[in-house]
Amino acid sequence: MIVRSEGMKIPWMNLINCIVLVVFCYSIEVCNGQDYGGEEAVKAAPPPAQENCDGVFVTYAFDNREREYPFVKNVTAQSWAFTSMLTVINTGLFELKSWKVHVGFQHNEILISTDGAVAMGGDGFPVKTGKNGTVLAGFPQADLKTAIDTAGDFTQMAAQVKIKGTQFGVPTKSTPMPKSINLLNDGYKCPAPKKFKTFMQMCCKKDPKFKPKNTSIKFMERQKGDLSFTYDVLSAFESKYQAQVTIDNISPLGRLDRWNLTWEWMRNEFIYSMKGAYTHKKDPSECIYGPQGQYYKDFDFSTVMNCQKKPVISDLPPEMENDDKLGKLPFCCKNGALLPTTMNGTKARSIFQMEVFKLPPDMNRTALYPPQNWKIEGRVNPSYKCGPPIRVDPTGFPDPSKIGITLNAVASWQITCNISRPQPKQAKCCVSFSAFYTDSVVPCNTCACGCEQTSKCDGNAKPLPLPAQALLVPFQDREKLAKEWNRIKRLGSMPNKLPCPDNCGVSINWHLESNYKTGWTARMTLFNWGNDPFVDWFTAVQMKKNLGDGYENVYSFNGTKLPQRTNTIFMQGLKGLTYLVGQVNGTNPNKDPKVPGKQQSVISFLKKNTPNVNIEGGDGFPSKVIFNGEECALPPNFPKNHAAFKSQVGLLPAVLLALLTFLLLTDQFH
Repeated sequence: MIVRSEGMKIPWMNLINCIVLVVFCYSIEVCNGQDYGGEEAVKAAPPPAQENCDGVFVTYAFDNREREYPFVKNVTAQSWAFTSMLTVINTGLFELKSWKVHVGFQHNEILISTDGAVAMGGDGFPVKTGKNGTVLAGFPQADLKTAIDTAGDFTQMAAQVKIKGTQFGVPTKSTPMPKSINLLNDGYKCPAPKKFKTFMQMCCKKDPKFKPKNTSIKFMERQKGDLSFTYDVLSAFESKYQAQVTIDNISPLGRLDRWNLTWEWMRNEFIYSMKGAYTHKKDPSECIYGPQGQYYKDFDFSTVMNCQKKPVISDLPPEMENDDKLGKLPFCCKNGALLPTTMNGTKARSIFQMEVFKLPPDMNRTALYPPQNWKIEGRVNPSYKCGPPIRVDPTGFPDPSKIGITLNAVASWQITCNISRPQPKQAKCCVSFSAFYTDSVVPCNTCACGCEQTSKCDGNAKPLPLPAQALLVPFQDREKLAKEWNRIKRLGSMPNKLPCPDNCGVSINWHLESNYKTGWTARMTLFNWGNDPFVDWFTAVQMKKNLGDGYENVYSFNGTKLPQRTNTIFMQGLKGLTYLVGQVNGTNPNKDPKVPGKQQSVISFLKKNTPNVNIEGGDGFPSKVIFNGEECALPPNFPKNHAAFKSQVGLLPAVLLALLTFLLLTDQFH
């Protein structure tokens, strides 16, 4: 029974019409002419922009987002979980090998997963993109074939990447899109993408001016970089394969000491055995309780080298070089030393081998996938940013029988790494500046190599000017010197919270020693504040303008000007002086501060080829200083030349100051 109030009328006619319409629609039969059953539905036509693209069609589509905990009122601090889709389609005539796309994320996105690609950088997920975006590279489908070669098989000619992550600072009603997208493969030119509310698209076409260097290769051309890994599969079986990893130091200024290499297995592989290197952890439980133990049920995992998804691998010491089980490989067992070719070409390569076991669905000889997210680090060495593995033509090896036959690897991949410039407060060495025309030193930057605790000091304050002798004592002993210097020089009131130390294990002082009509000199002093010595150390300075053309000599180091970089001077220890020793106790440990390891040399320049340089105006100070491959943090400014200390007053004061400083340094260390 329906009870109806007087003020409410039920629209009976509309209700009846709706019921009739539903019954009518339900009774309609769709008629297919000559319907034999089993036919697929007609696929939706691609967008016009894709149909008209003769190259590579790239789209980014935003899917949705949800507010994440914790809920905050500050819009910039509120996090959102989002999903999106990146699609790369080969619509051209040429196979696209090892595709990679830059996505210009701009909302401090943190990528949690990218199904169908890996994020370049070497750290694995989660990936912090910041405001500069990130590069995604195809995996496991790195190569996109053409429609002609696959009869239009979309699964072989296209890649779809499902992106999941977190983003910040997005108003509730806005659609958070990237700044841009761009295909990074060589030989393609991409216009600015067309942007819509929830997606963007672009068509990249072959650059007619681009000519590949080697057209005879089947796979990608080998890339150039500062460091190169080659991942060679030497032999392959259904459930396992033998692999060799070769590390080549290519940069004339790159270097690694006691290197630690890590990567990420993407398909549950594990390392059964290894020669020429070792893993830091051996724990069979990760295999026993993982998918490896579920498949290899009767396998003895106690003998397995490593079961980690991200193993950490290091070089063996020289004593293991002739070991029958672990050594006897060329270029192995150097205790993790990779020197530049400018120092020693035989120590610029490292090799190790391993036996890798696989899991389903990769149980056949041709199912071979290299690990991803390669990363390598050393001690006071440059930071390397590595790209994804790219398939290259198989590496050729000389036949052991020496009859002239070349043996090829089953498959080969190359991973190229380049040196990245240290971020502020993340360097591993620092530089201070001083000059003959002033008695104050511009010290290393505050927190140049990082600051763990800033409760007792100011991590953002400018460093205080120091007297020359302060460079010879540890930072904790400089406070009294800095305060006294400030009082003597009347530099103003001291802050309540003094600047934090630079916290660098290695510091370098560049002292402008003299400036005269025909030439000028500088003195470089290296300080090792650590306990361990640096073996076979080297340093390099890059001068401003064309001052490298005026380089004459280095007197206490072995110096040369690099032919590849005409403005860069490369220096290393003379024979018998290749050790930069660590710090030691003072003469009286109870009252004297510790003394750093030190080496120094004078460097002379001529003005014949550089007549218009302003040495005291800043040209006499380097634009880049490198120690053992690591770029050191430079001060933001250099010592200013005041009128009372101009070099025109004569050369004698400069000589006396240099002599006094030299005697001071010598006295402190002997």
